[in-house]
Amino acid sequence: MYWLKQGDTGGSIVSAEAVWDHVTMADRELAFKAGDVIKVLDASNKDWWWGQIDDEEGWFPASFVRLWVNQEENTAVETVEGASPSPSEVQNGHADASPSSSDCLCQPAQDRDQMRANIINEIMSTERHYIKHLKDICEGYFRQCKKRRDMFNDDQLRVIFGNIEDIYRFQMGFVRDLEKQYNTEEPHLSEIGPCFLEHQDGFWIYSEYCNNHVDACMELSRLMKDGRYQQFFEACRLVQQMIDIAIDGFLLTPVQKICKYPLQLAELLKYTVQEHSDYRYVAAALAVMRNVTQQINERKRRLENIEKIAQWQASVLDWEGDDILDRSSELVYTGEMSWIYQPYGRSQTRVFFLFDHQMVLCKKDLIRRDILYYKGRINMDRYNVVDAADGRDDDFNVSVKNAFKLSNKDSDEIHIFLAKKLEEKLRWLRGFHEERKMVQEDEKIGFEISEYQKRQAAMTVRRMTKQKGHRSVPPGYPPPMDPMNPGQYLVGDSMEQSEFEFPEPERCKSPFWQSFSRLTPFRK
Repeated sequence: MYWLKQGDTGGSIVSAEAVWDHVTMADRELAFKAGDVIKVLDASNKDWWWGQIDDEEGWFPASFVRLWVNQEENTAVETVEGASPSPSEVQNGHADASPSSSDCLCQPAQDRDQMRANIINEIMSTERHYIKHLKDICEGYFRQCKKRRDMFNDDQLRVIFGNIEDIYRFQMGFVRDLEKQYNTEEPHLSEIGPCFLEHQDGFWIYSEYCNNHVDACMELSRLMKDGRYQQFFEACRLVQQMIDIAIDGFLLTPVQKICKYPLQLAELLKYTVQEHSDYRYVAAALAVMRNVTQQINERKRRLENIEKIAQWQASVLDWEGDDILDRSSELVYTGEMSWIYQPYGRSQTRVFFLFDHQMVLCKKDLIRRDILYYKGRINMDRYNVVDAADGRDDDFNVSVKNAFKLSNKDSDEIHIFLAKKLEEKLRWLRGFHEERKMVQEDEKIGFEISEYQKRQAAMTVRRMTKQKGHRSVPPGYPPPMDPMNPGQYLVGDSMEQSEFEFPEPERCKSPFWQSFSRLTPFRK
């Protein structure tokens, strides 16, 4: 995909080809289908461009198109990685094509009021269009699919439509409250900020939908290879009198919508003076919606890594018990430490992998140091982390340094861990703090890995193993982000350099894997 550098087009006409269908949700948006050619008239906003098809003009998401390479010489383009539009590829509304805040303050009050009224009217229009699209999806597609048990089973319906009905119900309640706050006589006086704040917890249901969307596209693509499904979905569209957009275009609208809220609120805030009764509520709503999209991005990143987790587990010998993915979706920290566990009291060296909800213990092979054996796990939900002072420890009657303990909440069971350096101990303590924080946030929004996603990850690992013809055995797990210094990546000081290479993702490299193709020890 090609991206215009921020700024206008210099007066030249730039052509772009649509790579995704765009379903409009506002009067000022430009609808198109994949393959359509669009004249890009204004690209000063990096997220939403202004374009023209025939005699129609309007806004459209820049991530839905690719610029033609052979443009005029004065057109500045640069190549970036392209991918299907998703929350992780749409920014959070920090920049837009509207005038700056300082420019808005210099405008006459009447002009500011008119601009605010226009934005309020656009938000209301967008919400009404969106409700109609959700209704069409639920009644035109979902309910008709449920009637055809000969074509769709429950798992398929769950994958394709996710929690679309929950989103529809939530959105109807949200719009009802917006309508109550909408001042039809003087729209610029409308106070819609409180509506976003009152419903902020409800917007988290979009996380499940967005995380499921990639699987939905894959399942639809598989079904569409059968002409029966093509005819069925087209018949559903015609009966419901929906616009000429394929079903995958309609199913993309919730992803578009949750990503567009920060853009709309940022624009609204620019034309809301601080003296306006809605100002502080709009500012707070913008912060809330940016946080929602950021968290959705983070959850999506984690789901993109679950195949790596399944691959790692498959490489550990003598594995026992449940799969990691049954409870966990993120590696928080890893390293090698000494470990003493009551009642044995004997020090052992183990490699520890801290995931959300659990910590896995592994032992290195005595000869092949790149081979790991499973030696157990600790349920982090049942333990408290306690710092241990250097010196004689009363519980174990041994001298300790750079140590901390895990204490069982329901029994007298205690584990003590000894890091080689103080810095490593501090990183572990920070890692445990981040693990608990992650668990609490996941519980708040109901984040979990679906059974379908687990099966897909397992199938991918089996396919990779079969293609290689032998069991690949990595020495451990690619290092997590350093919990003390975000952006730095660490493994334990004693982890040795390895010959094993993890395959790099084909696109959208997440921070979790960035810059790592080998397990190489990092030292400060």
